[in-house]
Amino acid sequence: MGSAVERTDEHVREYLVYRGFTSTLKHLDSEVKADKEKGFRVDKIIDQLQQFVQSFDLFGLKEYWLYLDRRLFCRLEDVYRSTVNKLRTSLYRYYIINTIQKGNLEKTQEFFQKQALELQGQAEWRDWFILPFIPAPEQNPAFSPYFSRQWADTFLVSLHNFLSVLFQCMPQPVLLSFDAEVQKTTSVTEENEQLRQLLFALQTESRDQREGDEMVHHKLPVYVQNMDRLGDTELDLVSSQRAVSTATTPSRNFFSTFLPQGRRTPGKPPQFTTGSSPSQVAVGRKDPATNLPAKSKEAVQPKEVKPVYSQASTSEPVSSQSQQSTNQSTHPRHKRIQDHEKERKELFSKPLSQTPEKKGEAGEVEPLAETSSEPPEGREEGGGLSAEQPFIKLSQEEYGEHHSSIMHCRVDCSGRRVASLDVDGVIKVWSFNPIMQTKATIMSKSPLLSLEWATKPDRLLLLGSGVGTVRLYDTDAKKNLYEMNIDETHPRILSLACSPSGSSFVCSAAALSRSGSSDSVPRLPIPVSGQLLLWDTKTVKQQLQFSLEPEPVAINCTAFNHNGNLLVTGAADGVIRLFDMQRYESAMSWRAHDGEVYSVEFSYDENTVFSIGEDGKFIQWNIHRCGVKQSEQVLPQDATGPFVLSGYSGYKQVQVPRGRLFAFDSEGQHVLTCSSTGGLIYRLTNGEPALENVLSLGGHKAPVVTVDWCSAVDCGTCLTASMDGKIKLSTLLAQKS
Repeated sequence: MGSAVERTDEHVREYLVYRGFTSTLKHLDSEVKADKEKGFRVDKIIDQLQQFVQSFDLFGLKEYWLYLDRRLFCRLEDVYRSTVNKLRTSLYRYYIINTIQKGNLEKTQEFFQKQALELQGQAEWRDWFILPFIPAPEQNPAFSPYFSRQWADTFLVSLHNFLSVLFQCMPQPVLLSFDAEVQKTTSVTEENEQLRQLLFALQTESRDQREGDEMVHHKLPVYVQNMDRLGDTELDLVSSQRAVSTATTPSRNFFSTFLPQGRRTPGKPPQFTTGSSPSQVAVGRKDPATNLPAKSKEAVQPKEVKPVYSQASTSEPVSSQSQQSTNQSTHPRHKRIQDHEKERKELFSKPLSQTPEKKGEAGEVEPLAETSSEPPEGREEGGGLSAEQPFIKLSQEEYGEHHSSIMHCRVDCSGRRVASLDVDGVIKVWSFNPIMQTKATIMSKSPLLSLEWATKPDRLLLLGSGVGTVRLYDTDAKKNLYEMNIDETHPRILSLACSPSGSSFVCSAAALSRSGSSDSVPRLPIPVSGQLLLWDTKTVKQQLQFSLEPEPVAINCTAFNHNGNLLVTGAADGVIRLFDMQRYESAMSWRAHDGEVYSVEFSYDENTVFSIGEDGKFIQWNIHRCGVKQSEQVLPQDATGPFVLSGYSGYKQVQVPRGRLFAFDSEGQHVLTCSSTGGLIYRLTNGEPALENVLSLGGHKAPVVTVDWCSAVDCGTCLTASMDGKIKLSTLLAQKS
């Protein structure tokens, strides 16, 4: 609810500016600054309560809790009153314990003096009045649990969850549902588009079946569609090889010479009258007789034309056809065409379950999406979908506006826009729904090394350069809002991560590599120094610098958890560090990989962390037990890098991983990784092996170097970007089990 309130406030501000109500806008800003409910953001309310506790402001703490009680808690049913009282009691005890831990006994005695009349009649406070007079209360069995870190964390989490549920259940004005309506409209539009494509495919299939009942229908691949324009020499060659068979067998359609018998669609025998012309006999062509030799024209006899059946559907083979097939198989051109037909059968197999004896009779249907150049995955041998296939690839489109290798490719949190960065420093901001369209092109004089979408508002883009600056770019207004100078001694901005609240972002800055500033060659084994900084997006000022133990090292990748309380980083020294963002300190760290850590992400339940390193391993780590592996899988080099693109005369282009190497689906059960020909989707398992290959997206001619998976709508969208500057956008439909 807090994010919806913040976005609604922004919409209201834009409206007031549009209408020119400046005085109203000033009053709104002042009211928002003094808002005690903090825009219904639970984290801000918890921070305010903790600030009162840490500053020993008992009066402010009581007044703020009374305000929350009058404004929020009093609206609850009576059954929840006991829960509110328990939270208030725990809050007061949290205050007392803090005064004792900080050694401020005067504030402890002041609390009991001011609250004596209110608390002395309550049974849960009866034993607490002796607390100021106990020499070591943290060792007393009655009070020792309250001095533990576990009790304090449990209380804060319980209060956070209670307020979150309360805000979600509160009645909301219509204006706050604006974003939800936008998301719903986008989802419905996406669903309508997919249904339209499915309807088109079904209509095409139905039309092909109706045509197959009336005539023998031949569909040729693109590379043999112009076969009726063959030259006279080839025609003479074909007719000379058919001289024996034409003397005893009626001539058929010219195309039937080149088509293998097994590809014919069985249908009803064509009925012709004795007065039919040769042009009516030929199927699928208006005037095929014009290109035939004179001898073949005379041989066409409509009354003797017979339906052609595959060997699997009839037990009476025709001797003339068998002889003709033998003659055709010796012709090299016909052999090539048979190979093409075999490829076509693999590409466009009919998506219906077929018995083994009728495989040769399978009809042909149009693919679901013409933009896809790869065969549908997950097919059984007979053409049916595998029962184990979790996704259906509906379509695959290509974005080809880049002219060099891609470094980063990220979709925003709303799933509407994509930002992609290539090694030339060109950034493209583009949309793909309902059509693929470039929204903005960003050219930079200085080299760009990293990018990240801001979470709130999601139209802003963070751009990290190789000269120690970070820019905040507005993709709607197409202009830079701010440019922040990070550090001259660490000019390479390797990674950016914006907190889910949008109030701050983490920036990883590194010194120049010992071999220069180029990122297109493998790094030296000795890691370079670096910094990890926290910046405030509103004040555009640096808040703090994180401590990197045992020594300052370049951080390659960063990722927040869902609420921004935890930050995980992977560094050039192979160490994963987990930071507590409430205390801004390192919670734990462990040696994760032999070599650098290239990519890290939290799992769906956020109890584990996944990482890919220079050693080619994909590892799952338990964050509750430092350095404990839950699973490990060795990946091929084309999934982990360094990525190599070979050219002519032994030329090789080598690119060290910079972008995201893996991404999860909306339920965290499948992971998308890189490969040499496209994205690969694995299912996460609890056993061995840790990954199970379920789908290959394909479509690329160069190694894929970064991926992303947008699951903002039901039809998930996978982004795969390669070293030739091509980005493939694959639309998947999850099969619900």
